[in-house]
Amino acid sequence: MKMFVFFMEIVDEINNDFRIRITEDKKQGLYTEIVFNPNKKELRFLSEDKLETYLKQNEYQLRKILHNKRKNTFYKGFKLKFALRDEKDVAAFNDRSKIVVLDKRNGSNESYVVDKGEEIIHKIYTDGSFMEKLDIGAYAVLVEDLEGKYKIYSQKTEAKSSSLIELMAAIRGLKVLKSIEKVRIITDSQYVRKGLTEWIVNWKINNWNTANGEKAKNIEYWNEFDELTKNKYIEFEWVKGHSGHFENSLCDIYAREKAKNN
Repeated sequence: MKMFVFFMEIVDEINNDFRIRITEDKKQGLYTEIVFNPNKKELRFLSEDKLETYLKQNEYQLRKILHNKRKNTFYKGFKLKFALRDEKDVAAFNDRSKIVVLDKRNGSNESYVVDKGEEIIHKIYTDGSFMEKLDIGAYAVLVEDLEGKYKIYSQKTEAKSSSLIELMAAIRGLKVLKSIEKVRIITDSQYVRKGLTEWIVNWKINNWNTANGEKAKNIEYWNEFDELTKNKYIEFEWVKGHSGHFENSLCDIYAREKAKNN
């Protein structure tokens, strides 16, 4: 799936209608303009050219960036780089029943969606827990080899964000399987599932800033996660937490027990 990088700048504002100039990153002289109203979520295209046609073909991705940007961060002079995946199947990426694949072998960085992953693959089950009353957290990682044998790893942490703890668990699992090329990560965290397959691209091209112009959270851990996936084929499978999924429930139990015990 090809990826193209663009540059946007808010050049004017009238009654909450923000005129935004969009330039293809490698063709700074060519641009098109759109108008977006963050209060009404209204988007208007102002011209008819090849760049506008491409943006219309990938309108859902463009809208997602604009819709997720906070209203108070729209102002004249705001600049942002953003990447669009050519003809991305957004509905498939948002379908939590599907598996998102990140393939970084042979120097590539491809992400796509499949209904079913590899039949024979090493699996990493993760879960994290932050105990507010104890002001401590912990995570657990269950690693399953190709023969179906399990090994459990758990670790207490002073991190106070459940999302970060979930990310730390996935990192630990990849460290355990550092020499394995193909891995599936099974998690109940959308933060983990989407971060590396969708969000990190835009963070990195903006020097780790978000669409709101703020630093992304947990940059150190995302950098480590990104590095650990180099030259690997990673499948991300999402499971609903506390839904009776055996391995996820087991990880939850181990994480909670680890957090409670001194």
